[in-house]
Amino acid sequence: MDMRTRISTALKRAMKEKATDRLSTLRLINAAFKDKDIDVRAAGAEDGVDDAALLAILSRMVKQRQESARAYEEGGRLDLAERERSEVKIIEEFLPQQLSEEKSAAAVDAAVAEVGADSIRDMGKVMAVLKAKYTGQMDFGSVGLMVKDRLSS
Repeated sequence: MDMRTRISTALKRAMKEKATDRLSTLRLINAAFKDKDIDVRAAGAEDGVDDAALLAILSRMVKQRQESARAYEEGGRLDLAERERSEVKIIEEFLPQQLSEEKSAAAVDAAVAEVGADSIRDMGKVMAVLKAKYTGQMDFGSVGLMVKDRLSS
């Protein structure tokens, strides 16, 4: 089942169950997908966005909400921080399972070998390979540090 179908099925179920918090989060996801579709069509593409791009949107939404939750905590607004965290949980249901540290390291090694990277200048190539294969499955902030360490040694 593709990403859009999963989201719309969950949206319908949330409506039937009258789960208002879940429903609002799913509507936000749907709106983000439609915004991206409009941007792509305005650029001249006939088709909508593929699942890889939708996963990137979901990953970005999770990251934004985690940053917001931290900011709310620092500001003493624990109620808002908790709401952001609950949205993160709902969004993460649609993301693939995150790779473990060991699997991420193995993926980095494989990408370095695939590209033939031997210096820090090749970091962009390695990251491009990783993003193409593992969108939504790894945190590219921490993986970027792994790649940097791997290419620096």
